Amino acid sequence: MVVVPKVSVIVPAYNIASYIADTLMSVETQTFRDFEVLVIDDGSTDDTAKQVKIFCRRDDRFQLLQKDNGGLASARNYGMRHARGEYIALLDGDDLYKPNKLANHVARLDRNAEAGVVYSASAAIRDDGGSTFISLSGRPLSNNLLFSLLCKNFIGHGSNAVFRRCIVEDVGGFDETLPSAEDIDYWLRIAATGKWTFDREPQVLCCYRVRPSGLSFNVAEMQRCGERVIKGAYQRSPDLVEPMLPTASAYMYRYLARLSITSSDRIKAREYIDLAWKSDRSIFLRDLRSLLTLVSVRLAPIAQIVIRQSLGSSK
Repeated sequence: MVVVPKVSVIVPAYNIASYIADTLMSVETQTFRDFEVLVIDDGSTDDTAKQVKIFCRRDDRFQLLQKDNGGLASARNYGMRHARGEYIALLDGDDLYKPNKLANHVARLDRNAEAGVVYSASAAIRDDGGSTFISLSGRPLSNNLLFSLLCKNFIGHGSNAVFRRCIVEDVGGFDETLPSAEDIDYWLRIAATGKWTFDREPQVLCCYRVRPSGLSFNVAEMQRCGERVIKGAYQRSPDLVEPMLPTASAYMYRYLARLSITSSDRIKAREYIDLAWKSDRSIFLRDLRSLLTLVSVRLAPIAQIVIRQSLGSSK
């Protein structure tokens, strides 16, 4: 008799030999035990696979799947095609779960048939695993799910969501043509079905690692992806989305301004914050993070120092 796990944890991994053991340990020590872990080695050239095999040998719930490099969305989709669990949990190969992550989210999904996606508040950690002052509450901007997702990816990052596997049958997998923003595109596609709610746990139950090597952003590419995602949402639900477009664009440009600050591009930061202001200046009055970004653009050198002191620096 084949035993089917309750949860399939999908772990895309590419050249993260220094981090993957801690990530898998955070799953192995979960209080909820009925899971399988599918690690998708996306063409790594370092010892990532070697580290994963240690877990596979001592715990048959861990499996290593290897494929040619295709990017994050491709790796997640590959894992989801092999998943057997009723629920799918996402965990990037350098991030961490708190011990009660799966237990909490499985309980929420079990008791609420309308919940399609469950997630929690989360915290950023440094490259060395140390804590930072950065956390994400995951609180949506409003009760309007589509509007909230268009304005902010309130799930926050790719290691937070646990969702029903049947959703994949409805909306398919992640868009592999998107180099970034593929996760918010996925949540928007789920929201557009009108079938599911998104359920937030206010406790911090996962940590996402911010590495100094990852602090250089291709902001122009992110802009193109963000615009594609907003356009896709509009094409799916034009009547609903059209009134939301100015505000959604303002939040996107505000986010790009924030990334430009982090990557030390003050000129671009000013350009993006000006675009946000022109799209919908009201976001700076009703949203504290937007206001802080506006102020930070004007104080970019100071903001950069504070951010890098918190996250660490490769220099």
